[in-house]
Amino acid sequence: MKGATLNWYLGQKFLTAILGAFALCSVLIFMIDFVELLRQASKYDDTGAVPAGLLFWMTLLRLPAYTEFLLAFAVQVGAIATLLFLSRKSELAVMRAGGMSAWQFLRPGLVIAVVLGTLATTVYNPIAAAAREQAEQLFADTFGQEGNLLRAKSGESWLRQNGIDGQSVLTAAHATGRGLKLTVVSALVYDPDGKFVARVDSQTAELKNGYWEMTDAWVVAPGIEPTKHKTYLLSTYLTPERVQDALGTVISVSFWDLPGLIEVAEKANISSSRLQIQYELLLSRPLLCIAMVLLAATVSLRSFRSGGIQTMVITGMLGGLGFFLLAEVSRQIGVAGLVPPWAAVWLPILLVILISLTVLLHQEDG
Repeated sequence: MKGATLNWYLGQKFLTAILGAFALCSVLIFMIDFVELLRQASKYDDTGAVPAGLLFWMTLLRLPAYTEFLLAFAVQVGAIATLLFLSRKSELAVMRAGGMSAWQFLRPGLVIAVVLGTLATTVYNPIAAAAREQAEQLFADTFGQEGNLLRAKSGESWLRQNGIDGQSVLTAAHATGRGLKLTVVSALVYDPDGKFVARVDSQTAELKNGYWEMTDAWVVAPGIEPTKHKTYLLSTYLTPERVQDALGTVISVSFWDLPGLIEVAEKANISSSRLQIQYELLLSRPLLCIAMVLLAATVSLRSFRSGGIQTMVITGMLGGLGFFLLAEVSRQIGVAGLVPPWAAVWLPILLVILISLTVLLHQEDG
């Protein structure tokens, strides 16, 4: 009974500190994003026609998608704060005197980390994705800026896709309807064996279920005179329901929708590396939270009477920053396709866990 009470007490301390750190970071991000929207609103309309209440609501909708990435940082800061508080009150010393090891009083923190990581992936992420999608649509409606999901970094819009009849490459001068409607379109069509079939130029193209409907299209094929078609159908595995998610922002896609989108993207011959990386990141979140608790413990178990606490905490924060930089570099390598997505995401986490366990074992057993 006493053990259960102590575990409950420690778990409550960990949870309070982690949620407090998360809330503080959320408030700061909200203020920064709100100021940024105010700046954009002033540039868009000097008359102040965009109401502040609308900007406030838009910022609130964008906040969950921005803050879910801060969970690991909040877990590390909260765990450090909890262990330092217990050490300062000499509670850790009393626990050690009672025969408890570091692994025993870290157990509640690890359980809290797993629960928070699981909830963040399965519950918070879908909510954040839905809110982000609504915020993007509200942003487009407010500022008159359409999300062009087929745009290139410069020049014309482009899309390489696959369909029942073979592959094709589309270019367009402009895309509207969040990538579902194209204007001044050209398509290079290939058969299933990769052989060039024809070039199709049309004024407009609209995505339907399983095909692009191209209007007033000129078709130029090798050895054949150019012909004009009032309507030309170009096959694709994309659908109106999936193209926005498959080509849009990954933070607007729910964890539960990612497996289906990855399958659609691969079937349509669209690179799915960023979707796979996002899926692995969400899957690994509980383990990432565990890693942050262990990393925090390596710098927070020293007694206040021993001194050097500030140096240890700074070392721990720098170690966490170094890990996040390593994880980001690894993620970019995975997006580039140089390593498998699972390796790009999981290996840095396993590395920090291994290092943290090594340090803790040395501290505990000498």
